[in-house]
Amino acid sequence: MGLLTLSTMVNAQTAATNTGILYISGGSDIFFAASNFTNNSGSALTNNGQLYVQGNVANDQSSMATGTGTLYLTGTSAQSVGGSQPFKTYHLTTNNTAGITLNSNLSVSGVHTFTNGIITTAATPNYLIYEAGSSYSGDGDTRHVNGWVKKMGATSFVFPVGNGTVERTTALTSLSASSEFNVKYAASTPSSNALQAPVWDVNESEYWTINKVSGGNASVTLNWDNSKVFFPNWILSDILVAGYNGSLWTDNGGAGTASGNVATTGTVTSSSISSFNLFALGSRSFILPLTLIDFTASRQNNYTRISWTTAREYDMANFIVERSDDGISFYPIAQLPGRNNGGTEQYSNLDYAAIQQTAYYRLRSIDINGRSGLSKTVSVSVTDDARLTLMASLVHDKAILMANSAVTAVFNYSIMAMNGQLIQKGNLNIQNGGSYEIPFNSNMAPGIYALEVNNGKTSYTYKLVVQ
Repeated sequence: MGLLTLSTMVNAQTAATNTGILYISGGSDIFFAASNFTNNSGSALTNNGQLYVQGNVANDQSSMATGTGTLYLTGTSAQSVGGSQPFKTYHLTTNNTAGITLNSNLSVSGVHTFTNGIITTAATPNYLIYEAGSSYSGDGDTRHVNGWVKKMGATSFVFPVGNGTVERTTALTSLSASSEFNVKYAASTPSSNALQAPVWDVNESEYWTINKVSGGNASVTLNWDNSKVFFPNWILSDILVAGYNGSLWTDNGGAGTASGNVATTGTVTSSSISSFNLFALGSRSFILPLTLIDFTASRQNNYTRISWTTAREYDMANFIVERSDDGISFYPIAQLPGRNNGGTEQYSNLDYAAIQQTAYYRLRSIDINGRSGLSKTVSVSVTDDARLTLMASLVHDKAILMANSAVTAVFNYSIMAMNGQLIQKGNLNIQNGGSYEIPFNSNMAPGIYALEVNNGKTSYTYKLVVQ
């Protein structure tokens, strides 16, 4: 092409190459390339209108003008952006379910609209660049960047990155100066056992690379979504942003400020930091490789039966049953090896030692690395023949307890999720036995819970499976 100024619509049914000056003058002017479009070196392209390309795009023009128009990548087969120079556009619309690969940089100064398709960046690396003041909309699991995103400027920004199957964004906030950051998402966190206290655990399933090319400090916001990527059953207040310093995962702040639910979704934001590398969700505590569904103790004639149920058990060394006669000092009375079958396992142990009045029991679970965790404490009494029985563990909107005639007391109850989160609490005034209902709150989601009932003297713990 020589000098071409558009004030109408030009439709190129074959490959189009600009070898001169191509000026798309206004917002209503359209250049439509049904195949490839190439902007040669020595040429000049200014798009102030609408440039549609259904094939590959290549740019060799240095210092290409951004213009004020929109580049539409709307192919029906896989497209690529290439050439020796970055392709610059003001607005960008990507609408290709077959995907778009960036073999050179693609720069956006206005608004990027994700309509359909994944944008994949080459490993050179090449970048989808969001210039200062730019933004995007329409991103999601089927519409994001699988690879590198670069952001310029001093404003907070959420990076629309993922792995091509799910979008797993990360954000930079509270920037202290105009900066240039490069971000990429990946799975399988490296060196996940190289930890510096107070970091005791990092999520092995995913991490983000955040590189600062220039600029100042910023805070990193990470998120989790258990429906997309596995997230450990950590304590919410222990979750933090972990940063890799080249040899160890260290605490970058955020503990005590995380919001959400570890079983579903949530976020945590780091302190203001100046050094950037790899980032992952971490915790100041660790989770043993099992789920303790329930732990109970009941007096039967001249002995106490201690029972517990586990799920997803692996790499467990043993279980130690501990007893206390005053509720303060505990001592081991039995040790059982872990079965590590991965399914649901039921254990029990009998304690024939005499009880003067009340005995307290707890379970210590120890994994193959020597890390241990404790269950809640339960108690039994030889002077209290009262019994509370859960009528059914598989429930819908309420739990029903049956008390024998010896039960006359006010009991406190609590319903806990498997991650230790308190879901509901209240009290039961039981007089001379009978049937008593505990209606569930409206926010009770289906799942496995622990129901604990106690009156300060006797404690009962039951497993609830809410459907």
